[in-house]
Amino acid sequence: MKKRIILIMALASITMLLAGCTEINQPIDSSSSGFWNEYIVYPLSKVIIWFSELLGNSYGLGLIVVTLIIRFAMLPLMIKQTKSSKAMQAIQPEMKELKDKYASKDAATQQKLQQETMALFKKYNVNPLAGCFPLIVQMPILIGFYHAISRTAEISKHSFLWFDLGNPDPIYLLPIIAGITTFIQQKITMAGTQSNPQMATQMTMMLYIMPVMILIFAIKFPAALSLYWVVGNIFMIVQTLVIKGPDMKKLAAENAGGAKKK
Repeated sequence: MKKRIILIMALASITMLLAGCTEINQPIDSSSSGFWNEYIVYPLSKVIIWFSELLGNSYGLGLIVVTLIIRFAMLPLMIKQTKSSKAMQAIQPEMKELKDKYASKDAATQQKLQQETMALFKKYNVNPLAGCFPLIVQMPILIGFYHAISRTAEISKHSFLWFDLGNPDPIYLLPIIAGITTFIQQKITMAGTQSNPQMATQMTMMLYIMPVMILIFAIKFPAALSLYWVVGNIFMIVQTLVIKGPDMKKLAAENAGGAKKK
């Protein structure tokens, strides 16, 4: 778990460093230089413009379509991540037994615990870092898409539904929907997840902190970004329900059966 957290933090730092190498308010165009601009942000910007013009010069529809395309492209990775998390959950009871068995904190005991844990992973063909791979792929793409939206000048000149894409939503409806859908998406993702009390507390904190953060950002940022968050969240909600649906139904049936016995 520690290695996984370190890997995620290192990845986030590298990605934010790449993203920070360019000014977020600097327009993106063919003259923009640097790997981040030339190979991630500018291509995404061109794709948004192309679809928007194809859809009758509607940049709102263009953003929705490109958001969905990116989410669909990452779907196999998300399925892999879900399977990896499920496999880790399945061996949690045996991992707990090992931790109880080797509870002593001396170096020899901890080394034995590590050996037994690795043997357990090998036995069930579980890679504890497999769940990080989708994050490695999707984080630069999602941050690049954020840059493309923020730095594509054409987007700020158009409106969609009741709001201007380049300005914050005047009635705050889109930010509110973004916050609510973020909460729902995280709540569904957490459903059926077993974790130790410390991890459960951290997940619960994130469940409430993330929607508030998204709400605050969405109020201040251009409505185009709020639209991206809303569409992405709705897709993730449907995706999670489809992937985890059978497990959630099974868990609900088990809980219902346990309640009847009581």
